[in-house]
Amino acid sequence: MQHMGELEGPDIPATVVPVEALIPVSDHVGRMTDIPPSRMFLIKKSLAVYQKKYPTGAVFDASQGDGGASLPGVPPEILERAHALQLEHGSAYDMPYGCDEFRKAVVEDYWHLGEGSGLSPVNVVATVGGRDALLKAYGAMLGLGHGRTGDMIIVSRVPWISYNWGPYGIGANVLLAPGVAEDGWIFTEDSLKACVEYAASLGRKVAGLVITCPDNPTGATLSAKRQAALGRAALRLGVAFVLFDWMYHYVTDEAPMNLNEFMQEFEPEDRGRVMFLDGLTKSLGASNVRNAHLITSKEVASFIAARASHGVIPSYHSMAVAIAAYSMGYQNASRSIVEPTNASRMALRSNLQEQGLTFVLGQGYYSFIHVGRWLQAAGWDDSEPLGLHLAEEHGLAVVPGAFFSRFGGEWIRFSYATPVERTISAARRLKEGLDALMA
Repeated sequence: MQHMGELEGPDIPATVVPVEALIPVSDHVGRMTDIPPSRMFLIKKSLAVYQKKYPTGAVFDASQGDGGASLPGVPPEILERAHALQLEHGSAYDMPYGCDEFRKAVVEDYWHLGEGSGLSPVNVVATVGGRDALLKAYGAMLGLGHGRTGDMIIVSRVPWISYNWGPYGIGANVLLAPGVAEDGWIFTEDSLKACVEYAASLGRKVAGLVITCPDNPTGATLSAKRQAALGRAALRLGVAFVLFDWMYHYVTDEAPMNLNEFMQEFEPEDRGRVMFLDGLTKSLGASNVRNAHLITSKEVASFIAARASHGVIPSYHSMAVAIAAYSMGYQNASRSIVEPTNASRMALRSNLQEQGLTFVLGQGYYSFIHVGRWLQAAGWDDSEPLGLHLAEEHGLAVVPGAFFSRFGGEWIRFSYATPVERTISAARRLKEGLDALMA
């Protein structure tokens, strides 16, 4: 049979790519573990059981920060400006990387990048929220890293739920790094080295490392210097790419990350191997606007944009919201989300200390709280039934740590992305629910 590159008749099938570039036949897709749907979207439904029992009872959602629900959404003046931009722009296609106006706003108005960073608008890719950005980044890690499917993506011992399954769905395996609960399961150079060696023992290489700061689900926070040191260590170990997920970095009572300074932590030859993820979801309360961006090398940006042209292209309206927010000064734009969250963080830390609870609480939206002795009293193996107990019997939605990984089985994630009075009321309801298990 003739193939591409040979003389082809109209009655002969032809492959799109040369035969030597065809994807090898593999039956691994039929042997993969089923990817479960995220239970994050179902947690709040269990509150309906409590509401049916107690129609006038107050309920508290400490499961996640949801702009427009647990906190105010995008300020109306930003949405109005975005709508005006959309009217001016029209509804024609934009480029697969977004639009040039968005790229420029990210570089100049949001990050204020200078020449020393080595970054410009060509290094920016717009995406349809963080999950879309991550899937596109994983694909680039595999394709431009070691050029293989089946290699590893390293994440923390207790990772965000979608870190477990996003890479797996596109042909990467996920490796949970060693870590200890007392430190919030943060990475160390030794744990990264152990991961690379373990991957090699399985015949795998490491395509990427994801460093999330502030962390989801634990809230653990690392300094910029420490993040950079871990990134450099990973690259020295042969990890193809390091992605820094900074979606929560503006939700802090400290200073947000400074990308101009951070890039100086890497040698010029290594700067093409780091990626940065950020967006509106958390710091602007823009959960359903679905806007994020990747900052990466020109090669990676071109790789992603080429594939996005056949897949998912970001909407202009989501970019218009970002442009409007960035142009007014992002510290001001995000004030209605960041300030109440910062106040709740301080109040919750004091409350948890007063209760004598063991917890992780850095920056961002979340505290990770140890509930092992209550699980033992109830005869439960992990925190999943506790999540149901708190929601159905006490009107409090939290996320069981067991949802993230088996290593978080004795913990719960508690979101304080609510005004102070609701955060403290939710913390009191938590104590009430835990105390009920000891009665």
